[in-house]
Amino acid sequence: MTEDSMFDLTGRVACVTGGNGGIGLGMAKAFVNHGASVAVIGRNESKLHSAVNELESLTSPDKVMALQCDVTDRQAVEDTFKQIASQLDGLDILVNNAGVNRRADEPHLLSAEDWQYVIDANLTSIHTATSMAFPYMKQRGRGKIINIGSMMSIFGTAYAPAYAASKGGVVQYTKSCAVAWAKDNVQVNAILPGWIVTEMTNQFKEAFPDRYAMIVGRTPAGRWGEPADLGGTAVFFASSASDFVTGTAVPVDGGYSVW
Repeated sequence: MTEDSMFDLTGRVACVTGGNGGIGLGMAKAFVNHGASVAVIGRNESKLHSAVNELESLTSPDKVMALQCDVTDRQAVEDTFKQIASQLDGLDILVNNAGVNRRADEPHLLSAEDWQYVIDANLTSIHTATSMAFPYMKQRGRGKIINIGSMMSIFGTAYAPAYAASKGGVVQYTKSCAVAWAKDNVQVNAILPGWIVTEMTNQFKEAFPDRYAMIVGRTPAGRWGEPADLGGTAVFFASSASDFVTGTAVPVDGGYSVW
């Protein structure tokens, strides 16, 4: 196998949840650029339309699709994966990227409803999507599952306890699946993004200038990340280059978590 072919995703079918913007779309673009067929799923129809237009500009339109789906709805996820496998001829790669956050000044102030909403969207949905995707991969005799955690998989935070708990759980769930499915040639790994400029964070600098300066000062790379910065790690985990790598969690944070 040549170095180039190790990262070649030609003939592979990928699904990216929350792939209609931010880091999800950044990873979807990287997959397309390496030859994969890609389905992005999300809840916002207008963002899905915009995302599929961007992806179609990079590849043949018949290799891209976008589907509206709430990942907390088990039946909707099952139906969506059936549609992807039918239209794109199978499923080889799943990126569990969809997620939400709810904040409170301290953990005891977070409502039970907000706690459950975050856990359902960030952790239970990963179990649902992974459980639905695995049979397609087992049938193929190969598969790659990439779970998106966070720096909060490593650090706690007073203002987002449910988010931190869910993202910590993502890492442990990743390890469990990796152990279970190594025999099936399915590798399961996690990416832990740092501070990334997305639609959700692009107002941060103006709203919290002191906090923004602290983050940049602590980050050895000296900047916030861009969605494209996740592409290389995602392609590695999605490709044959990582066939002997499973159960890992890799920070992509410009060195923020080193300190």
